[in-house]
Amino acid sequence: MRSQGLVQGLLAVAAAGSVAVTVLIFGFMIVLGLPLVTSGAFFNLFTSSWLPNEGLYGIVPMMAGSLFIAGLAMIFSFPLSLGCAALVAVLAKGRVPALLHRLVRFMTGIPTVVYGFAGIFLLVPFVREWTGSGSGMCILSASMLLAILIAPTMILFFTDSFAGVPKSYLAAADALGATPVQKFVRVVIPCSWRGLTTGVLLALGRAVGDTLIALMIAGNATAFPGSPLASARTLPAHIALVVAADFDSLEFRTLFACGIILYAFTTLTVLLTRRMVADKGGVP
Repeated sequence: MRSQGLVQGLLAVAAAGSVAVTVLIFGFMIVLGLPLVTSGAFFNLFTSSWLPNEGLYGIVPMMAGSLFIAGLAMIFSFPLSLGCAALVAVLAKGRVPALLHRLVRFMTGIPTVVYGFAGIFLLVPFVREWTGSGSGMCILSASMLLAILIAPTMILFFTDSFAGVPKSYLAAADALGATPVQKFVRVVIPCSWRGLTTGVLLALGRAVGDTLIALMIAGNATAFPGSPLASARTLPAHIALVVAADFDSLEFRTLFACGIILYAFTTLTVLLTRRMVADKGGVP
């Protein structure tokens, strides 16, 4: 009993420490970004371009770049992930599902920089030759590579969700003569929509928060992106690239505004995910 109480106490301390660190980080960003509000420059961040030499520090182009790259990556990745998960959990037979599942789990451990180097030497030249213009470092290249990066996250959530479909439902579909595809479309997907939504939300959060893919592949242009072939910069890449010599300058303070926006988006994603899992019965 004493050891059990000690373990519970240690777990409580660890949980409280995690919450405290999260709150302190957010408070740190709020405090250092507060001068933007007091100086009246906060709303200028959303109404101007990024032209530091002219005293303009707008972050709208970076916000648009983040949304465009992450959104296009989700469009590319979702059907790929859904098809792979269907193959692993429902359609394939024999040893193929287990091998594919191991491969997907292995992909989750590959460093992002490896994807980035592969994209520079393989994907960027392909896009450049295919489009016939530009350097190939653009929204399209970054979103295609990011789609591969986030696919394992969705695939693992999708397969776990498919595995939770009641066997009686599948047996009833088999008894009615349903084909594997009909069983997947009419039974598995409707019973797994919460797991699908959770996987999509977590993958979207990772896509928006990724730094290296956009930093290495997207071209890092601070102009508002006008097409998938245009270069762009995301908020995480912007934070990594901007180096301000004066820590009291507006240029330096805008980095914390970017951090607050990313923090708010991540928090919203986590809350929505938790709500989905709670509705599913996984969280009280």
